Amino acid sequence: MTTPSTAAADGGRRASRIGAVLRVTSGNFLEQFDFFLFGFYATHIARVFFPAASEFASLMQTFAVFGAGFLMRPLGAIVLGAYIDEVGRRKGLIVTLSIMASGTLLIAFVPGYDSIGLLAPALVLIGRLLQGFSAGAELGGVSVYLSEIATPGRRGFYTSWQSGSQQVAVVLAALLGYGLNQSLDAAEVAAWGWRVPFFVGCMIVPFIFFLRRSLAETAAFQAQRHHPTTAEVFRTMRANWRLVVAGMLLSSMTTSTFYLITVYTPTFGKTVLHLSTAESLLVTVFVGLSNFIWLPVGGALSDRFGRKPLLVGVAFVAMLTAYPALHWLAQAPSFDRLLAVLLLLSSYFGLYNGAMVAALTEVMPAQVRVVGFSLAFSLATAVFGGFTPAISTWLIETTGDKAAPGAWLSVAALCGLGAALFLYRRAATAGEPAPRGA
Repeated sequence: MTTPSTAAADGGRRASRIGAVLRVTSGNFLEQFDFFLFGFYATHIARVFFPAASEFASLMQTFAVFGAGFLMRPLGAIVLGAYIDEVGRRKGLIVTLSIMASGTLLIAFVPGYDSIGLLAPALVLIGRLLQGFSAGAELGGVSVYLSEIATPGRRGFYTSWQSGSQQVAVVLAALLGYGLNQSLDAAEVAAWGWRVPFFVGCMIVPFIFFLRRSLAETAAFQAQRHHPTTAEVFRTMRANWRLVVAGMLLSSMTTSTFYLITVYTPTFGKTVLHLSTAESLLVTVFVGLSNFIWLPVGGALSDRFGRKPLLVGVAFVAMLTAYPALHWLAQAPSFDRLLAVLLLLSSYFGLYNGAMVAALTEVMPAQVRVVGFSLAFSLATAVFGGFTPAISTWLIETTGDKAAPGAWLSVAALCGLGAALFLYRRAATAGEPAPRGA
């Protein structure tokens, strides 16, 4: 029988867990908010910092710098991930937030190429590298923290909020962009308006620091009798390199789909499909909301039925349908078709990622869980997701096929499918860590 005192205690624990989720994902929100802004305003950033003879060349330089930040993620995953596994989740996540904030401030206040010449793109590149270095361990640290505070049988649901916070960032960034385009004319947005959302991100930084400083260390980390040194972490990672590669491939569909349907959408809608900026940003708002709904659904379904059915099933369907869906869109571009196709891809992303994040935390050895998760996911982002906008732009320009990004998504889905099958077959080996549902 539940008494008032036990009910109050249960309510207090529930409120405490919700508060912990909000505090730990707040930094994840800031990180993704600034990443999205760079992609959303790629055409304006290209003109201000990377002027070139053609729009294609200017965009390719911009997306190359955007992708360069992702090349820093594996390094950040190793260095900062090892640090978090050694000193604790709380201390490590405060460090990643500090580095991320530094990169954000730098990009927001850099003068344009017309003012300081080559120093402008150089400083933007440094800002992106700082952001990428931080992000290398931020996602892994947040995901592991959520998995370690999850209640029994609900790890998938809890870890889904790591990506859920990113969707809030997508929606807010897109709404800011939509509001600017409604209140300013095109010349004002191009001249200075595109910087406003970056300034908003800078204003959020002190509040997020306040939230994260009150974060409690996880009981799972405190219960570990031995916390590995950096050298021990590196040795463990070398011994488990096959697991890291499989984790990278497992994450490839998540990262490619995510950056296509969020970061690349405004540019794709405007420059490829020739829709208005407002229409492209509005579609992005709906995609963020859709992702926010599908992610916890995917996590909860994976808790109920196992990770494998969602990972294998969704990757297989995505592999077969990504290109046909984009081909249908390219045949007669419109706001309605763009929205329908991206909402379909959003359902793939949400269901798959809801299971994938939990599976990746479960398969990594406990003593190096942060660095293992971070390295696998960062490599996937560097190889697949981060360069999706650049690869999509290049494929369209080279082939003349506006649906070409769909082929790239099919390749990423095939990688995810193969990795899921490998990991669950590997789980049958005695003594190997296994995701739920193996």
